[in-house]
Amino acid sequence: MSTDSSKEVVLDPDPATKRPFGMRDKIGYMFGDFGNDFTFILQMAFFMLFYTNVVGIKPEHVGLLFLVARIIDGFTDVGAGILVDRLPSKRWDMKFKRWIRAMAIPVAVASALMYSAFIADWESYTARLVWMWATYFLWGSITYTLINIPYGSISSVMSSDPDERAQLSVFRSTGATLANLVIASVLPLIVYTKNEAGVAVLDGTRMQLSAIVCAVLAVVFYAICYWGIEQRVPSQVAPKGEGAGIGKMLASVVTNKALLMLILAALSLLLGQMFLGGMVGYVFLSYFNNGALQSPASLLALVPALSLIVLAPIMNKKFGKAETGGVAMLIGGVVLLGAYFMKIDQDQPWLWIAAYAVAMFCISVFNYLVWAFITDVIDYQEIRTGARDDATVYAIYSWSRKLGQAFAGGLTGVALGWIGFSADDAKAGIAQSAEAVDGIYMLANVIPGVFSLIVAFVLIFLYPLKKKVVDTNTEILVARREGRVHPADPMKK
Repeated sequence: MSTDSSKEVVLDPDPATKRPFGMRDKIGYMFGDFGNDFTFILQMAFFMLFYTNVVGIKPEHVGLLFLVARIIDGFTDVGAGILVDRLPSKRWDMKFKRWIRAMAIPVAVASALMYSAFIADWESYTARLVWMWATYFLWGSITYTLINIPYGSISSVMSSDPDERAQLSVFRSTGATLANLVIASVLPLIVYTKNEAGVAVLDGTRMQLSAIVCAVLAVVFYAICYWGIEQRVPSQVAPKGEGAGIGKMLASVVTNKALLMLILAALSLLLGQMFLGGMVGYVFLSYFNNGALQSPASLLALVPALSLIVLAPIMNKKFGKAETGGVAMLIGGVVLLGAYFMKIDQDQPWLWIAAYAVAMFCISVFNYLVWAFITDVIDYQEIRTGARDDATVYAIYSWSRKLGQAFAGGLTGVALGWIGFSADDAKAGIAQSAEAVDGIYMLANVIPGVFSLIVAFVLIFLYPLKKKVVDTNTEILVARREGRVHPADPMKK
């Protein structure tokens, strides 16, 4: 028998030979978001501060960048989702994993470039703007998109069990919490200093070095993710000529009521959460005049959320994702609005930190389960159409989250300009006006508080996939894969 060593023959693995779902998958998936958030949370927490306070860019120009980038992401995200769903793979179980391997280093390099401190010395304001736009698009619209969409999509095919997928969501959110904990509690101690006038400032060189370290760590965490996760539910490209066309497939996705309501909730959540995240640095630098307080505040806001690695699956199993998330967001919104009406004094930062910690815990309850929401929506898509379209559904949802981030960034920039925040004064190390300081406090409480209440309303009254519906959908899909007909199946003959 002869063989041609120049041609590699790759046989698709038998799903039955896959190792059982277990802790290795959960830890690996957790490290994937750990890697994601060593660039994403870094951007959320420091990008706008870096460009307003170090580089001297006007906040409304940073906000415009966020808005334009997210509009463009509507094409790049959906395009990436279609590419992942439709690009053939030699092995069905590498459909999503191959992208993690390919994009880990590019996304890390792009992230590090965004925080190049030397551009602050450029005389040309236009040149500084061009650098900010170019590096942000390279990171967010290209490299981050091409790793985040396949990473997020793979959770729906690592297991078909809804409880196991809820555990993946919890571990993913734990990875995000740990990354947030490191970045939000450690980095402020490194990158914030005080100048000769006693004004708290962000040090550009320290920020650049910190971003490089975060980029290196992100690559390491992506490698751990690649090693740990495994696809078990076969998901392969339909042969040419079979399956719905792209237009028909997109039409079926965007008429998915569960997806539309989840998008509405996600937009509102991200508007509130990212706006709050973007304002926290300003609150401590300007309102309390102590940037270092962001470190203990982040610890108190994030460490209790680690208990959700145990509590969130229990609450999901007993009450359901939508029910649990809706109540938590209601409480969080009430706490933030209460903090505004209390008008906490500038010499009582710990009282505000306590309110911030409670609100962040409530937001974390929803965030710990949110990635299991999208797997339920993907199941619902298969119930309706017979096709999962994992990456495309996830891409549209991912874009909605980016829109929330963009609107939050744009809203942050516009709102800061509206209350009289001066980027020139911040770059020069001059304290902001009393009106701007009071405005910062108002914005940090009212805007996220209102959007938290909107999320609660959507989840409680509008989102259709409550616990009983999710359980029924799971039974229908199991019956289909076993060749049986479930009485509640809308596609039964």
